[in-house]
Amino acid sequence: MGFFDLFKKKKDSVEPSAQPSQSPSEVKPEVVAQPEVQSDVAESQHEESAPAQAVETQPAQEQPSVEEDSPQEQQLRSEELSAGLEKTKAGFFSKLARAIAGRSTVDADVLDDLEEVLITSDVGVETTVKIINRIEARIARDKYMNTSELNSILRDEIASLMEESHSSTKDMGLEVKPGMPYVMMVVGVNGAGKTTTIGKLAAQLKKAGRKVYIGAADTFRAAAIDQLAVWADRAGATMIRQEMGSDPASVAYDTLKSAVANGADVVLIDTAGRLHNKIGLMNELTKIRNVMSKVIPDAPHEVMLVLDGSTGQNAFEQARQFTQATQVTSLTITKLDGTAKGGVVIGISDQFHIPVRYIGIGEGIDQLRMFDRHDFVKALFGEKK
Repeated sequence: MGFFDLFKKKKDSVEPSAQPSQSPSEVKPEVVAQPEVQSDVAESQHEESAPAQAVETQPAQEQPSVEEDSPQEQQLRSEELSAGLEKTKAGFFSKLARAIAGRSTVDADVLDDLEEVLITSDVGVETTVKIINRIEARIARDKYMNTSELNSILRDEIASLMEESHSSTKDMGLEVKPGMPYVMMVVGVNGAGKTTTIGKLAAQLKKAGRKVYIGAADTFRAAAIDQLAVWADRAGATMIRQEMGSDPASVAYDTLKSAVANGADVVLIDTAGRLHNKIGLMNELTKIRNVMSKVIPDAPHEVMLVLDGSTGQNAFEQARQFTQATQVTSLTITKLDGTAKGGVVIGISDQFHIPVRYIGIGEGIDQLRMFDRHDFVKALFGEKK
């Protein structure tokens, strides 16, 4: 063998083999990808700037879907809801019992005491006045009402004031459609339970067999990103994140692009919860919305405000601030198991005309409940006699 033949043989032996083509069935994004949008992504034209890194955190393992709850499981969930609202129930009825003690008919004095009971139960002044006016109208119509009827009348009036929140129980009430992810932007102050709610909701959706992506767009607190990563892993969801201080809109954009490319069913976008500057908050949330609509034209499909039920009247103020800053389409009330202030659910739903989609009644990953106004009233008042 000649020298040139030997040289050619060595060259061929080190030539790299051709890479196999990727299966078109599912496009996997790079673990570290360059974002396609920079800090000015809300504008119609993007300027060039130093790229940030978007990191995709894959779930440890796929969670198997399960069948719908059996009647026994539904009964257990109903009992758990009642137990979760026990403090509110005990506080409200102890006050109501004192208000009507020794009285047989509902008169002006009873109504005055009932008004105080409702207000001190954090139902809110406007909603309380509305309930009292409706009861007065019924008394005027029927000419007489005894105190034993008051519970039944109260439950009817309270149920009628709250917004209907779900047309279906499938997919946790979300209108998930094939071919394009359902996008929910989650807003609320820090500490209200946004991260926990996102994790619990992702777990329930995974349980229903849905592919879930989470966007860590609260980039102002490193702890928020790390906590969300823990919940995403527990839920079996995929999380898209960037470094602390990155542009939140860029994270949202990357999340939607990756979700679309990989056939996700639901996308949950976490956001920062700073209220000290309402104009800044409004601009930031508007920017995130605008950027998401560039990937999915009608995204976000829902903006859910998470409120801490244990804060009572402060929850009303938070709702007021956020509804002024962005278009809120649904509510989640958290931490109801640890407070006697569950009346906020009634008042906020009535005053803001926004449906309560979920309530949190415990720390467990499965203790986020779809809100049903009739189940809520039943848990508070017991079975209707």
